[in-house]
Formats: sequence, structure tokens, C-alpha cells
Amino acid sequence: MVVCSGEAFAQMPSARPAELLAVYQAASINDAQLSSARHAFQAQTEAVPQARSGLLPNITAGATSEVTRLDRDEPSLVRERSGTTFRANLSQPLFRMDRWYQLKAAKLSVSQAALELSAKEQALIFTSAQAYFETLRELDALAAAQAEEAALLRQRDQAQGRLEDGASSITDVYDAQAAYDNARANRQQTQRKVDDAYEALSRLTKQSYDSIAGMGHQLPMDPPVPNDSTAWVNTAVQQNLQLQAAEFAVGAAEQTLSQRKAGHAPTVDAVASYRKGDNDSFGYSNPTDFGRDGYRDSVAQSSIGIELNIPLYSGGMVNSQVRESTEKLYQSKDEHEDRRREVVLNTRNAFRGINADIEQTKARLQSIRSGFKSVEANKVGVDVGSRNVADVLNAERQLYSAVRDYNDARYDYILDSLKLKQAAGTLSPDDLSALSMYLKRDYVPSRDFLPPNL
Repeated sequence: MVVCSGEAFAQMPSARPAELLAVYQAASINDAQLSSARHAFQAQTEAVPQARSGLLPNITAGATSEVTRLDRDEPSLVRERSGTTFRANLSQPLFRMDRWYQLKAAKLSVSQAALELSAKEQALIFTSAQAYFETLRELDALAAAQAEEAALLRQRDQAQGRLEDGASSITDVYDAQAAYDNARANRQQTQRKVDDAYEALSRLTKQSYDSIAGMGHQLPMDPPVPNDSTAWVNTAVQQNLQLQAAEFAVGAAEQTLSQRKAGHAPTVDAVASYRKGDNDSFGYSNPTDFGRDGYRDSVAQSSIGIELNIPLYSGGMVNSQVRESTEKLYQSKDEHEDRRREVVLNTRNAFRGINADIEQTKARLQSIRSGFKSVEANKVGVDVGSRNVADVLNAERQLYSAVRDYNDARYDYILDSLKLKQAAGTLSPDDLSALSMYLKRDYVPSRDFLPPNL
């Protein structure tokens, strides 16, 4: 994958940066995990015809060709008999309670698998958005790190100049140099995170990217509608796809338990058979007349009837299977309850996160404004002698820390909004389309990591 360096990316964006919807569409086609889930679902759908086959006729056909040799000592006699028998058998279940329950369990399992697949497809929407905005987060962090590094480099050079003029001490130069070295190390680390973020996008979509469209600062940051956590929790409990899948898992486990209990029930089948061969092959000839002419007439035999089987004892197998299925039913119920609690927790956390992100963004934006003023004031203080270089360096670090926190809050708001919709089961590609309206196609991190008015 070709990834621009931080400096090159800041100076010249790609002519055609990738956009959010394009990344999601590429992921929906190329994501290996989703493809695996789709194949697993198709395999699971075969459980229904397999279970249904136990209630449909079973027909077999075959043939037997054999040679029987008779060798007697007294009197000396050697005879051979050969013959071929053709046969066909038909069995039609009439009363098989266990197989009916097996079919019901299979249908519920397929419904569960369908919902789990839908949940994974929905999760891919969030995963794609997360990979996209985490990349933007790192790009903005890199731009802030580059700006901080440049600012601290200027402070070091100014401290060196003041030292040469006798206006500052060597301590100021050392402080400025240490701050600059730390900023440079942080920038290098952030560059690695940018490269890692692009690699994550590539893994998800099986495509390479060197630039993506940025998120403009004009994105409205509104609270959830309705702004009531209880309403969102109620929606999530009813519509969350994974929770619905867990409900079908409980139903399938109940039917499987009924299937195991039906192992004690009698079974009734209609059976029919047909055989055809010569009298030798049926064994109608006298053994002493093996192979003699006149005894190889064609013979056909057919039968039809009802077969009743009553299970009496199978070594404890049925009772053991009932106990096993009972425990699995309890297991599925516990998993459903755990899933319900998880959905409630995730919904409330995402809801609280959105409102906190809104307040954080406002506070961090004001902190940036104050930070700019603090840097300028400390610079003036250094000129008049009321402040030293350490004060300026500290103000610079606080400013760029506020910048990073501001951008973190912006992207946290976007991701928490998507998390809330995913927990509620309402997340769809339309939500990505709505976000795409605020993408800035000519986004340049070194210019756009701050709001335009700053």
C-alpha cells in the first residue's frame, strides 16, 4: 500500500480521495469475515431440508448376485447354485414425534442464523465508519503534532537567538530543545498510527488508500432524538438484531429438548418391499438339487405393512440426551439474558456518550481559543520579562493538547451516534449517506484540523 508521508499529505491531497460510502461498499464486497458469515448462513439453511427428509419417504434399491457350493462326502456330491435377486424397499414415517421437533428446531436455527448474519452486515456499517473516522482522527492528530513540532522549533530557535543576544539563559535553550525533541518523537509516533489506520482500511476493503475525504467542522452536533435513554433502551430491547437472534436460539433449544424427550415415544412407519429373482436365489430349491434344470423359475415377492417400534431401553442414551438438552436450554436462556443486559448497557453508554461528546466539543473549542490567547500572552510576557520560555512552552503544549481533545470529541460524537443506532437495531447505510453530506472533499489536515475561524 502506498501511503504518503505526513508532510506530503499535508501539502498535496489526492485528487480523488476515497469517501465514506465507497469504503463501506468496498468492505461489503471484500470483507473476509462477512463473506465467511454468509457462507456459514448458507450452510445452516441446509438444516431444514435435512430435518424434513426424516419425514419423507425413504426408497432404496439394490441387487444381490451369489454363488452357493454344496460339497457332500457321502454320497460324493458336489453341487453349485447361483442366482441374482433384485429388490426395492419403501419406508414412509407415519408417527415420528422426534423428527417433527427436529424440523421445528432446524427452522428456528435458520431464523437465528439469518438474524446473526443481518447483525454482522449491520456491524460492518459501523466497522467501516469506525475505520474511516479513526483514520481521520489520526490524520488530524498528525497535523496537530506537526504544527506543535513547528511551533516548538520556533521557540527553540528564538531561545537560541535570545541566548546569543544575552537576553536569556542556557536553561531556556535546553528547555526549548527538550520540548522540541519530545514533539518530534510524538509526531513520528503519530505518523506510524496514520500508517496503521490506512492498513486497517486496506484489510477491511482489500484496497489501498493514500487519502480520504475529511469531515468538515460544520457537522451539526445535536443530541439524540428522542433525548431519553429509556426510549432508546426500549427500542433496543425490541429491535436489536443480536438479541432477536438469541431469542430464536432459546426457541431452538426448547424444540431440541422436546425432540430428545420424544425418544421415549413409539414410532410408526409404513413399509413396502419388492424382490425378484429365480427360485435358486430365493432358496426355494432342494439343496440336493442344486443346479438341476427345471428349478430356475422366476420368482417375485412383495409385501406391505405397518411397522410399530416401542423404545424400551437404549442403555440410558435417551435420558442422557434429555439431561444434556435441558442444560443447553438453560445455557441459551442465560446467554439471552446476558445479551439483553449487554444491549441495555451499550445503549445507555452510547446515549450518555453522545451528550458528553457535545459538551466536550464545546468545552475543547473554547479551550483552544483560550490557548491561543495564552500562548500570545506568554510570548509578550517573555518580551517584557514577566514570563520565561518554560511558560511559553507549557502554553504551546496545552494548546495542542486541547486541539487533539477537540478532534477526539468530534469523532467520538460521530461513532457514539452510530453505536446508539446499532444497539437500537436501526443502523443502516442511510446513516453513512447522511454523514457523507458533511465530508470535505478538498480536506487538507494541516489546514483543516482546526475550525476555519481559528
